Amino acid sequence: MPKSLRLNDFQPEEEYVYLTYSLKNDKEEESKILLENYKHLLHKALDWLWERTKIERKKVKKGKKIFAKVKVTLPKKKEVYKALRDELEKINKLASHYVDKAISDAYSILKGWRRRAEKGQASLRKPTLRKVYVRVKSTLRKVEGEEVRITVRPYEYLTFSWSHTWFSRRVKGLDLGEPIIKEDKVHLPFRYKLPWFTPLDFLSIDSNLYTLDAYDGDKFVTFSLKELYSLKYGMELKRGRIQSFASKHGSKGKVLMEKYSHRERNRVLDYIHKFVNKLLEMYPLTMFAVEKLNKQEMFRDANDKLSKRISRTVWRTIHRVLKYKAPLYGSFVKEVNPYHTSKSCPRCGWVSRKVGRTFHCERCGFTLDRQLNASLNIYLKMCGFPHLFFTPTGSRWVGVIPLKGRRGMSGAMPRDSGEAQRLRIDIKYYEIL
Repeated sequence: MPKSLRLNDFQPEEEYVYLTYSLKNDKEEESKILLENYKHLLHKALDWLWERTKIERKKVKKGKKIFAKVKVTLPKKKEVYKALRDELEKINKLASHYVDKAISDAYSILKGWRRRAEKGQASLRKPTLRKVYVRVKSTLRKVEGEEVRITVRPYEYLTFSWSHTWFSRRVKGLDLGEPIIKEDKVHLPFRYKLPWFTPLDFLSIDSNLYTLDAYDGDKFVTFSLKELYSLKYGMELKRGRIQSFASKHGSKGKVLMEKYSHRERNRVLDYIHKFVNKLLEMYPLTMFAVEKLNKQEMFRDANDKLSKRISRTVWRTIHRVLKYKAPLYGSFVKEVNPYHTSKSCPRCGWVSRKVGRTFHCERCGFTLDRQLNASLNIYLKMCGFPHLFFTPTGSRWVGVIPLKGRRGMSGAMPRDSGEAQRLRIDIKYYEIL
């Protein structure tokens, strides 16, 4: 057996979740020295790498159309690292480890810019720095009790304490990661080791404008998001009036606009966190399946009225928060391709060309609400039964089979008379002692 396929240890890999909390930066003057010097280092690293970055423009022909394609080649880190580090050390006024961090951050900025530039989402000019922050390496910080000491220069330190904060009890016994220092705040990421659980239940979620429609293998559950949608709609109207005011009042209007933008984001996030907490309390130790959605594709196929409604949705934020918090409840989140989930028959696999409120299969007669039908097909995809499912009484075809509504194949697929609520998939777990 090849060495790469051998198991050295039967213990599962350790997984962690980072819980980040914020402190007010009460040492702004001392932090300013660190931030300004680090910004200077980062600017120099970006300029140095930008001079060695190659940008090629090519014309690609697809059919009768000609498209412009951009290819960006960054200098290889291994080849230029020593020369760049020597260059930065000449102007460095901080501890030596900040030079390594500046090089890593410069590469991270350029790689993000390259990804967007090659897609045509960013200009071909050098990316600029707006607000600089410093992520402190573990070699530059020391934790003593409930405070962290950060090295700025040899024998020069910054100390931040969280002993009298509201989250001090939550993080007791947790390891501190790499603190992030900004002008006004300090972010402290704490590492929480995930305990190992076996998911006992499954829940598939279909995301819609005003609801989340779910199926748990036994029943359908609908979660209303009308309150969240109304919040977004109300804040959108208010933001429109503020934008009109801001266009006439310069800096004063800009400050007011930022204030209401932060308020809207905070209210939405507060609602989402409370909703996700309630959902995870209802379904602990559960494998969640959510749709892997792409709003840009939805906008292409939608008219102006529907596009406005889609822009008010926060599906990805709900999925992101759910994915972040699920491990704390012993749960997991899996993304499923939503292709044809609302148009397909979960019984025989027929795909309808018609789109309406109710799904009706012209082959086997299966009828169900379109949104509930989508959650059922997501459930079947998550459980790994997209085609033929064997049961003690025979076999049944379930899941999404892209037949595009072709007929004349009724003899190829056995029909099942069970309704959607009885498409329960039972899985037994065996514990190895």
